[in-house]
Amino acid sequence: MPSPYRGPSGLTSLPELWAFTDPQRTPDLAALAASLPAGTGLVYRHFGRPERFAEAAMLAGLARRNDLILLIGADPGLAETSGADGVHWPERLLPQAARWRLKRPGVLMTAAAHSRRALVQARQSGMDAAFLSPVLPSRSPSATHPLGLWRAAAIARSSALPVFGLGGLDMKKAKRLKRLGLAGVAMIDGWLGA
Repeated sequence: MPSPYRGPSGLTSLPELWAFTDPQRTPDLAALAASLPAGTGLVYRHFGRPERFAEAAMLAGLARRNDLILLIGADPGLAETSGADGVHWPERLLPQAARWRLKRPGVLMTAAAHSRRALVQARQSGMDAAFLSPVLPSRSPSATHPLGLWRAAAIARSSALPVFGLGGLDMKKAKRLKRLGLAGVAMIDGWLGA
């Protein structure tokens, strides 16, 4: 069930479940997208891969057919050309995201956040939602010290934005986080065993 919210993009609901791509852990993007339930969000992170144009176009087509929300990581140009629903911004690029928000008020935009302060910055930058991470220990190369379920939930509840947990999560932990007040969860490895 989507979380009720009207953000800067005008979107009134967001998926509770999100999948993030990772070049090493999710190499078969088509299989991942095809396995997601209708209404799920998908964040494609290409990290500059030469295949990104073809992959983004393929994912946009699958997203339309399978009723998914597709965001492109840190690449608003690719999001526009591929027909994605919006952009997911790393925390370090929030100043750029704020400028882009002024140019594209109706585009769905989310941000990565690793602290309460980053959630405030995401809101001030005009983001629709944020992904707080890492909640639990994660295999992600960029993962820092995990926040833990209780601390992540307390930080999320203090935010004016819908906050989704990311990092070390699976479906069982997703249900627990939802009860603790997060808007939902995002997973990478959690989808592989789901």
